[in-house]
Amino acid sequence: QVQLVESGGGSVQAGGSLRLSCAASGFTNGFTYNAYHMGWFRQAPGKEREGVASINSNDYSTYADSVKGRFTISQDNAKNTLYLQMNSLTPEDTALYYCAARQMGPRRWQRPNLVPNNYNYWGQGTQVTVSS
Repeated sequence: QVQLVESGGGSVQAGGSLRLSCAASGFTNGFTYNAYHMGWFRQAPGKEREGVASINSNDYSTYADSVKGRFTISQDNAKNTLYLQMNSLTPEDTALYYCAARQMGPRRWQRPNLVPNNYNYWGQGTQVTVSS
């Protein structure tokens, strides 16, 4: 069972930066970390969960329009760790941020998407609060 543990959330003023991390473990049945698409999602109070950024094993990434140019997704395959560097934060970025994994297997070279229902495994989330 894949386990995802997020860290790095916190409170910051508008214009500030945070770096989120997601430690992944529990890969079995021949599917290593590289067989998964990894993504960051967020959910603000009263809103639906939305995709923020995702990445495949070839480091091809997809971003939501709202974060392009401000957020950067990356990963360290050797450490099975996913990152999200968030710069120029605004109060609209306030949300619970989740790490998620989508088992792709031989399809792992496909472009990663930001559809929450496509992802199989989820972390517990880390809170990001941006004050004005």
